Amino acid sequence: MTQLIDGKRISGEIKEELKAEVAEMKAAGREICLAVVQVGEDPASSVYVNNKKKACAYIGIRSEAYELPESAEEEELLALVEQLNMDPKVNGILVQLPLPAHMDADKVIRTISPDKDVDGFHPVSVGRLWIGEKGFCSCTPAGIIELLKRSDISIDGKECVIVGRSNIVGKPMTALLLRENATVTVAHSHTKDLKKITKRADILIVAAGKQQMIDDTYVKDGAVVIDVGMHRNEQNKLCGDVDFEKVKDKVSAITPVPGGVGPMTIAMLMNNCVETAR
Repeated sequence: MTQLIDGKRISGEIKEELKAEVAEMKAAGREICLAVVQVGEDPASSVYVNNKKKACAYIGIRSEAYELPESAEEEELLALVEQLNMDPKVNGILVQLPLPAHMDADKVIRTISPDKDVDGFHPVSVGRLWIGEKGFCSCTPAGIIELLKRSDISIDGKECVIVGRSNIVGKPMTALLLRENATVTVAHSHTKDLKKITKRADILIVAAGKQQMIDDTYVKDGAVVIDVGMHRNEQNKLCGDVDFEKVKDKVSAITPVPGGVGPMTIAMLMNNCVETAR
């Protein structure tokens, strides 16, 4: 019987734990504040920002929203970030991506103080992750580790294959799996004989950004499959990078889309916010 890894349930558990921790901090006179900056009115970004505000409200974290028009100059955004860096009441800073085309996202990320970088995107945060120092970790990879651990799936000594090498998922995922004593292979668009490599995986993590590209011919019997993808198919239904129906009966455990990795990203963002005050 295939185990369905329930990201909704696990993210709920994490939020309840954080809520209790934040209540204790408040009782001791410590408040946590997350500053959320959005430029323009991209509908998807607005949904994400709203979800983050709701999560903050539920856990007891104060959120401050800063909304700049699409036409804002890059200098205006950088000045706002610098101001938030200096504000002792602000624990974490999150600049919602993507930014308008006339802004340099990399420059903006580098302007955020590494000690307030709750997204874990700053080069200093990335460096700390790779050398095993304490720091903020990208939320999606951190969420995947929690999904595995809280589903009683052992990582130690396992052969893990990641399909995708992005800065947000693939690369930090590699570092986190190594930290858990896995043997890690990273595959990508230039990988030769992808099926041969993915079929070695005890744990297969797919973050390729291609709709349902992984079917049962890519997966070995009894593997664990984590699907990071999010797309809409021809019927306008949400689906992932993995063909769930073809794969589910071959594996020992799998994340659904939706309801798998997605809910964990915001839960781990909240965890990073609380980490600023720990």
